[in-house]
Amino acid sequence: MIGYYIRLALQSFRRHPGLTAVMVCAIALGIGVCIVTMTVYHAVSGNPIWWKNDRLYAVLINRTERDTFHPENPFLPLAQLPYRDALAFYASKIPERRVIMFQAGGVIVGGARAAKPLQIRTRYTNADFFSMFDVPFLYGGGWDARADAGPEPVIVIGRELNDELFGGLNSVGRRVLWSNREFRIIGVLDEWFPKPKFYDLSSGTYTTPEDAYVPFAWGPVLKQRPSLTYCFGPSDASSSKGFLNSDCVWIQMWLELPDASSRQRMQAMLDAYWTEQHSHGRFPKLRNVQLARVSEWLAENKIVQGDDRIMVVAAFAFLAVCLANTLGILLARFLTRAPNTGVRRALGATRRDVLAQHLIEVGAICVCGAALGLALGAGGLRALHGLYEIPGTRSGYQELMRFESVSIAWSVALAVGSALIAGLYPSWRAGHLPPAAYLKSQ
Repeated sequence: MIGYYIRLALQSFRRHPGLTAVMVCAIALGIGVCIVTMTVYHAVSGNPIWWKNDRLYAVLINRTERDTFHPENPFLPLAQLPYRDALAFYASKIPERRVIMFQAGGVIVGGARAAKPLQIRTRYTNADFFSMFDVPFLYGGGWDARADAGPEPVIVIGRELNDELFGGLNSVGRRVLWSNREFRIIGVLDEWFPKPKFYDLSSGTYTTPEDAYVPFAWGPVLKQRPSLTYCFGPSDASSSKGFLNSDCVWIQMWLELPDASSRQRMQAMLDAYWTEQHSHGRFPKLRNVQLARVSEWLAENKIVQGDDRIMVVAAFAFLAVCLANTLGILLARFLTRAPNTGVRRALGATRRDVLAQHLIEVGAICVCGAALGLALGAGGLRALHGLYEIPGTRSGYQELMRFESVSIAWSVALAVGSALIAGLYPSWRAGHLPPAAYLKSQ
């Protein structure tokens, strides 16, 4: 019977090609707009490391009574620390893993394909960075604690930088000049782009990960200044030693605390440290020391804005308008075929048979609309991807506009929903028409 119903649907499409095309395009346009909106919203609202949400914590300590960097949330402490505070917390044995880090520029020379020195973004961090954040490797791996203590001249590079320097070949063991020093490559990252960049929002919410990673201690050794620094109160930060001893904040710190006991002990340590430093006149009267989960940190920084939610509501409202027009066309179309339906009912077709016939016709329209909507959604995301494209660089916002499996999932879900919403009532109405009234007219 399904094959028979499909043939009836195709005959109906041939009789009314214009109306069929209008319904398919209306559904496709609504689904396409929703795909673009939901794909972007999913990218900006997700927790990129949700499976470790109850284990990873950012260390936050307020520096002033009111935070001028977050006027909408003036009591939100910065997720950056001065050098001496970071070292004090890093010495704790309570966390299972701990990471201190900052971002700075750098110049790298080497590789068979790099004719000129390349300006790159470098993250100074420690060995736990890669295991804490589940960073994937294409070749090799990260360094160990001994390389942190040295510091040893080892470097991990990103996949794109490896493509540019070595044409994508396994470069582990090769040597490059970084900051005028020879470093040995020990690992190459695989494709990795957390969205948003939760581990360091100060360098940009949707910026791409850094090009290279070196042991944290190279920062003080090379007297390297971070890309972003905030200083509070009078301090002599002109010299390298003065900068390290100042209250300038520039280090991001994350801890991996596997259970409630470790979290309580770490919070107690932070509170005790704050009290001690406050007695020396360092911290303000209002104490605000936090261990913030990834989800809490993203929420406090308002990563998802109200405008993003409004766009989602507007997209679904547009889809609802498209479906309302489709519903009206289908209802008029099915009612004009009421005499044929009456004859089928008189010959023994049940209401369920009539309902199934019309739902298959609606389903075929929605499938075509979903396929076209998928193409429109892909085209829309590609257009936005090109709009945010910056020649020679990889833009973070550009990477949000990617056609992924979530886009296909939304297309399928919206197609099924559209078929039910747009076709159920007209099909039900057609199945409940009284056949006797139409048989008299035949």
